[in-house]
Amino acid sequence: MTVSAGVIGSVLTLTAVTYLPNFNNDAPQEEVSQAASANPSSGSLEVNNVSTNSLADMIEQASKAIVGITNIQQQNNPFLNQGGGEVESGSGSGVIFKKSGNTAYIVTNNHVIENANKIEVTLENGDKTKAELIGTDALTDIAVLKISDAKDAAVLDFGDSSKVRAGDQVLAIGNPLGLDLSRTVTQGIVSAVNRSVEVSTSAGNWDVEVIQTDAAINPGNSGGALINTSGQMIGINSMKIAENGVEGLGFAIPSNEVKNIINEIMDNGQVVRPYLGVSLADLNEIPRFYFPDLPNSVTKGAVVTTVDPDAAGAKAGLQVQDVIVSIGGKEINDSNDLRKNLYNHSIGDKVEVKFYRDGKLKSVKVTLSSKQLSY
Repeated sequence: MTVSAGVIGSVLTLTAVTYLPNFNNDAPQEEVSQAASANPSSGSLEVNNVSTNSLADMIEQASKAIVGITNIQQQNNPFLNQGGGEVESGSGSGVIFKKSGNTAYIVTNNHVIENANKIEVTLENGDKTKAELIGTDALTDIAVLKISDAKDAAVLDFGDSSKVRAGDQVLAIGNPLGLDLSRTVTQGIVSAVNRSVEVSTSAGNWDVEVIQTDAAINPGNSGGALINTSGQMIGINSMKIAENGVEGLGFAIPSNEVKNIINEIMDNGQVVRPYLGVSLADLNEIPRFYFPDLPNSVTKGAVVTTVDPDAAGAKAGLQVQDVIVSIGGKEINDSNDLRKNLYNHSIGDKVEVKFYRDGKLKSVKVTLSSKQLSY
């Protein structure tokens, strides 16, 4: 199922869901509602010692692992020949999932820290500390941070999201509308599991498998924990649908997926995927007069808009305005479809790419490589 939505105050539009924006103190109040496995060492959260008779006791323990995250960016002044200084661009939430001595590791959403020059973490006791970005993955919206001053911080254990069922009671803990409301708890149930939601990311549109919940998720909750009644994290709160007349449609990335992404980021600083080295647009989004020689029967595909000269696609001969219609023997409907099929292959695989150029169907063999990122 693909869920599509605009924002509060607009009609329902056929666009991809965007991730829940960070809370920004400068946003007008009437717009606030629009923005909508590790083995821990010392300091870990011992959920087994929590009384099953007290939900409040469990929440008190779990909240110690929830942190506030502030995205600080460089502000440029267009009227001066110098920068305008650093400003807080927004804030979100994060969860401490691993600790070694005074060093703690935090998982949050990529969109919480994206484009940050500095990242500041606020701990449960109110202490603020600078965070180091270990790595991030825009498509799955997961980022991992490290802090070195977390002596008194706790760790939240992962639960098994594959065992989550519709109707299970859950709680969302985070910092809605900023750090003034830090560690706010909302309660609800799992509305559905294994939902597929198309989201718009900085790396392109992507289908994300999520847990749906009716627990209230608001701006600033991004990166916070969705926990079960045993005090275990079963998801990372990431997005909601914000529409007039729509309530209780929040989504969290399942913990099992989060753990897999964390492990890759901890090992490689990124999620390593095959890299074709081209930017893409959907054929049906580009006026037809740009392709006068394209056969009328060709209505689906992905158009190459830019080419990385050092990547596999360029080396195989792909060019701007090529219309890719299949990869590895699979037909391509749009750019999202191409990505999904590309990521089913492995680095080093040799795949056939078919495309139209000047009205003629051509094909090339591409040896897939990876792209290394730096932070």
